[in-house]
Amino acid sequence: MDNLPIFFGIKGKTVLVDGGETVAARRVERALSAGAHVEVFEPDPHPEMQLLFDHENVTHHARLPTQADVARSIIVYGASELEERDQRLWDWSRAEKVLCNVADVPAMCDFITPSVVDRAPIVVAISTGGAAPVIGRILRARIESSVPAIFGRLARFTGSFRQKIADALPDGRDRRRFWETMIEGPAGDFYLAGDEDRARVQIESDLDEAANSDAPAMGEVYLVGAGPGDPDLLTFRALRLMQRADVVLYDRLIGDGILNLVRRDAERIYVGKAPSNHTMEQEDISALMVRLAKEGNRVLRLKGGDPFVFGRGGEEIAALAENGIRCQVVPGITAAVGCGAYAGIPLTHRDHAQSCVLITAHGRGGVLGLDWDVLSRPSQTVAIYMGLSSLDALVEGFEDRGVDMATPVAVVENGTRPEQRVVTGTLGEIDDAVEEAELKGPAMIIVGSVVTLRDTLNPSLEDRLHDMSLASTRALDI
Repeated sequence: MDNLPIFFGIKGKTVLVDGGETVAARRVERALSAGAHVEVFEPDPHPEMQLLFDHENVTHHARLPTQADVARSIIVYGASELEERDQRLWDWSRAEKVLCNVADVPAMCDFITPSVVDRAPIVVAISTGGAAPVIGRILRARIESSVPAIFGRLARFTGSFRQKIADALPDGRDRRRFWETMIEGPAGDFYLAGDEDRARVQIESDLDEAANSDAPAMGEVYLVGAGPGDPDLLTFRALRLMQRADVVLYDRLIGDGILNLVRRDAERIYVGKAPSNHTMEQEDISALMVRLAKEGNRVLRLKGGDPFVFGRGGEEIAALAENGIRCQVVPGITAAVGCGAYAGIPLTHRDHAQSCVLITAHGRGGVLGLDWDVLSRPSQTVAIYMGLSSLDALVEGFEDRGVDMATPVAVVENGTRPEQRVVTGTLGEIDDAVEEAELKGPAMIIVGSVVTLRDTLNPSLEDRLHDMSLASTRALDI
């Protein structure tokens, strides 16, 4: 993040705008919408600007600004689009320590004016740091269409209960949960449906019940699959629960791009596990979830891939059920599917593989115990989780069962992420190829003739993988 996003209170304060055409007029309108008093300096203003002079908070000066004018302003906008004039304004702002923004001159900008979606009192500001304003405009249009104007009125309506809620619920966590239930529950639904009176009655009833309940709140656990790495592959439900959690337990496969989507004030606890290097044993993780939930927390167990595909989610949910703790399970895209798609390798194909076998190369204690009769069958794809450190043993196992050593293999490291790397070869040569590439993992191994389709499907996929701004269209394009 190159700029600190803040909302700056300028109501009743003086904003200076130097210029008199369209660019300057937009600055005047923005400052007026925030309640500022705007002083416009322009000897020959354009008619578009003149239309704003009737506003009670606009003062027009038919001259150029002086340093004294800059000194009594809270911020100044340079919008004359004249180099010498902009430079003079910038120099004065430096001398007087006043924030300045000169249109289309990033080097003369103390701040950036973002695209805004106004649902007062809700305001959404979007900025690309000047790098790609068109993207900001597109995002603004999308948000405009997805956030109805009534949300602003809902914020004002629920805000009128703020003091009453604070008095009734002194505990911060209880208050936060009440707010979430109020807005996302029946009361919010009633208001959005146009029934304000019923919404008010519902809020009063819910608040009375919450304030007079003596029963300690029992928490719950959200067992959420975060997918193989790309944040765009999260489900809507996963995102919603990530924003509700009080505590987050996450493993080593959860990157910053996903973790940053968790509610900002949630406690984060790393419980990462790597082969032969466990930060916390599975039994301890399950016990921690139970304890935190019994303390009344909403616990997010964030796991790479899918919780029930080699994620030990079954063990965790059993521990929760044994202790009577509610749990919501949110599936995620498992690594085999995500890595195959982003590498341009379909796991099944009518001409190559009519079935796909998902296996893990690690069992209890790290022992490799596989059903080689099943894995050696023709016309199928074998997707191997956690197999990079056992690759030589895997190759040997296939060879001992008579599998053709010319069978294609792909090893996908950091699948679906910008740093994804794919090494391909045959069973006979893949071990050396991986060693030469110095792959470290995490990695998915895909064995089968479907790997040959990568040459056809990969180019367009690879281009999109490194253009994260188009990530949301990948599923459709594939």
